[in-house]
This record gives sequence, C-alpha cells and structure tokens, in this order.
Amino acid sequence: MNESEAYVVARNVSTRYLAILAEMAVGLIVLPFNVAHLGKEAYGLWMLTTSVTAYFSVLDLGYSGAQVRFVAHYRAKRDITALNEILSTMFCAFSVVGIVTYAVAIVIAVYLGRLFHLSDEQVRIGRVVLLVVSANVAGGTAFSVFGGVINGFQRYDLNNVVGAISSVIAAVVNVVVLLAGYGLIELVVATTAVRLLTYWVYRANAYRVFPELQIRITSFRQARLKEVTSFSVYMLAIDWANKINYSVDAVVIGMMLDTGAVALFSVGQRLAETTQRLTNQLNDVLFPNVVHNDTAARDERLRRIFLVGTRLSLATVIPLAGTLILLGGPILHAWLGKAFGLRDLNVAVVVLQILAVTVIVRVGNATACTLLKGAGHHRLLAFTNVGIAIANLSLSVALIHAFSLVGVALGTLIPVTAGSMFILFPAGCRRVGVKVRQALIESVWPAAWPAVVMVAWVELMKPWVRESLTAVGSEAIASVALYAVTFFFFGTSTPERELLYSKLANWRGALPLPTTASTVSEDA
Repeated sequence: MNESEAYVVARNVSTRYLAILAEMAVGLIVLPFNVAHLGKEAYGLWMLTTSVTAYFSVLDLGYSGAQVRFVAHYRAKRDITALNEILSTMFCAFSVVGIVTYAVAIVIAVYLGRLFHLSDEQVRIGRVVLLVVSANVAGGTAFSVFGGVINGFQRYDLNNVVGAISSVIAAVVNVVVLLAGYGLIELVVATTAVRLLTYWVYRANAYRVFPELQIRITSFRQARLKEVTSFSVYMLAIDWANKINYSVDAVVIGMMLDTGAVALFSVGQRLAETTQRLTNQLNDVLFPNVVHNDTAARDERLRRIFLVGTRLSLATVIPLAGTLILLGGPILHAWLGKAFGLRDLNVAVVVLQILAVTVIVRVGNATACTLLKGAGHHRLLAFTNVGIAIANLSLSVALIHAFSLVGVALGTLIPVTAGSMFILFPAGCRRVGVKVRQALIESVWPAAWPAVVMVAWVELMKPWVRESLTAVGSEAIASVALYAVTFFFFGTSTPERELLYSKLANWRGALPLPTTASTVSEDA
C-alpha cells in the first residue's frame, strides 16, 4: 500500500474501532443488566429469535457483498454512468428482497412453537419479537444499497461514527425501558425504532460521499443484474456458510436443549464474537482496496496487503483473544457470578476458551480470505466455506450429546481450523506469489511469539489477581499492553516503526475529506 491508501485504511479502521468499542462497552454494561431484569429464560428467548433473523441476510442472494465489489471496480474506472446503473438495479433488487424477508419471518413466526422447545407464553412473546426484529432486517436490506456506496468508496468512517452514536442511544433506550418496568416486547420495539431511524442517516452519508448518486427505477438494467449476479452467487455461498458457522450453534442448542442453555452458551459466544469484530476491522475495510488494486493489476501491492495485513490481524487478535483464554474464568465469575450458578459458569468458561481459539484462527486467516474474495478466487473461498459450514453443523449435532455445550464449541473450532490451515491460507499465498514458509516467517511468527511474554506475565500475576472486574480488567489491560510493546519493538521492522512515527507526527496534516465529484477518481 502507498501512503494515500494507508491513510484511507487507517481512517476507516480507527473510526470503526470507535464504533466497536462503543458497542462493546455498551454490551458489557447492558448484558448483565438485561439478564437481571428480564431473567435467564426471557433473555435466552431474545437471543434465540435474534439468531433466527441472522439467517435472513442470505436472502439478498449475495448482492450486498457483490455490489461493494462492483462499486469499487467502476470507481477505479471512473465510470459514473455504470455506478448509477449498478446502484439503481441493486436498489430495486434489495426492495424485493426486503419484502420477501418479512414474508419468510411471518411464516417462521407461525410455526415457531414447532421449531423450538418453548412454552405457550414464550411462543406468543417470541412471535412478536421475531416480527419486530425482522422489520429491522428487512429495512436494513432495502437501505443496504447506500452502504454499498459508502464501502465501495472506502468511506467507512462516516457510518462508523453514526453507528457508535446509534449504539449508545439504543443502550440508553434499553435501560430506560426496563427501569420503567416494561418487558421484552417493549424493549425490542424501542431499540428497533432507533436502528430504523439510523438507516436514514446512512442514506444521507451515501449522497455526501457520491454527490452524483442517482437512484432511479428507470435506471434498472437487466444486464447489470446479470453482471452482479455472476459474482453474487459465490458471495451467497460464502454468506450462507458464514451464517451457519457463526449462528448455527444457538439454533442447534435451542432445538436439542433449551433456552437456558442458549443463554449460557451466548455468554462465551458474545465475548468471542465481540473480540472477532473488534480485531477484524482491518480486513473488512481492505476489501475495496484489494478490488481496486486487482483491477489495476498491482500485484506487488496485493502481496504487501496480504503479508502486512495477516501480521497486523494476528497482532491485534492474539492479545485480546489470548486474554479471554488465560483469564476467562476470573472474567466470567467477576462479570456474571450473580446471574449464573458456579457449575454453569465453569461450562461457559470452557466454551469461551474454545471459541477464543476459533477467533484467532478466523481473524488470522481473514486477510487471505479478503484477498481471495476480491482478487479473482472467490469460487474457491465459497466452496471451502460451504464445506466448513457443513462440517460445523454435523460435528455440533454429533458432539452435543456427548459433550453438551463444549461439544458445540468444538464442532465450530475443528472445521474452521482445518479449512484455514490446509486450504485458504495456502491459496492466499499462491495468489500473491509467496511461499507458505515465507508467509509464516514474515507474517505469523512475528505476531505469535510475543504471546509467550504475555502468558508468562499472566501466570506470574495470577496469585495476586482477585475476582473483581476492576482487578481482572487491570490485569487484562496490562497483559495486552505488554504484548503490544513486545510486538512493536521486536515484531515489526525499523522502516515500519519509522513510518508509524512519521504518520503520528504528521497526523494533523491529514488529507481533507472529499466533498465533490472528484471522489470517483483514483486515490493512488
């Protein structure tokens, strides 16, 4: 990446961290509050219905991911006409998908009692919650065309700030509703209203980024739909596979156990998923950059993106996920000791540790997946992810009888690790012309070995760490900081450190935000 690309990526990633940190802080505070006020069964019902709606996004047939690719592609070609035709066509398609999504939600709501082990009262409440949450999903589908503009133009920062503010407002509304004595239905209605209103702000941001944006039904082109579909079919397969890998666990548990078990599993799952979101933002914003450089046939830049992106991804996820592995017990006992029994918490700790290892594998391999998706190898990525998803579902069902919730977590870890190590990472190396051994030396090892220092520190300090959020939090921060210092001085090269110093020194002289038609031009 050149300096201009590095600035764009840094701007997008830094503001995305702002949004994720805000959401994470809100979640850490609100989760135990919600469990205490709603009860374990009601909270588990909420998580179960949310897991069902997580699958609805696959109804967009992969167009959400595909449109980002084509927006970035035609932006690189500076073709405004093609951009508006693509976006108008996608708006029509997404509107239809939104309607279909809500129709599917209605059908599932009717048969909710037959799908899960629920009481009559839970079925009644669950139906209302499902339909309200589905309204948010359907609305988000229709408005996702504006997200494609933001992402394709690499202006994630605008919506990142809006997302952070929306999360805080939704949390405040959450607390107010429960303190006022209302229940789950009223809570979901109020927080969903906040999310729906936020979509209109995202729409305004899209027009700010791309002033020539003209979404018209008359600009629908069947040829454009066919063009996008040729790519989206593979995005659909990837999306389906990801939904199974990330959301199938709660559904399997809900079908084979009960909502209490769903609530217990969701504790570790929520922390693991938050860690993954927090540490994978670099790869999310790299996708349009990869498409841009692939369109311009800049193989050397793709090589640097792969090597540096993998190293930075691992350096970000290892200390945070490693903290969950090393301090998972004290964290959960201090955080949720009053909400769950000791036996349940011990199970949640093991689940958290297994899922944390899974997160390290996923994030560490995420740059390779982004490269394959954006640089011509999306078919391999799609087929591999589908295979991982099938193995995940099969193993989770097979292992839940023998190992309960721990078996479900293992059913996720095993196929994800095998697919990443033996298929996707080597394929990423081949795409950029790098041997696997070289990638391990330049990208994996510099980020992996500083973890030894962190492990030694945690083991040394264990006798002095009390089971309180303040004490455990302080130990976690110290461990992450020790890893960061070790990695920065011994896991990066001198030129990289000098570049960072210069960027920090000149941060106030950063590039101005584009506000005119020049945003379609090439950044490099």
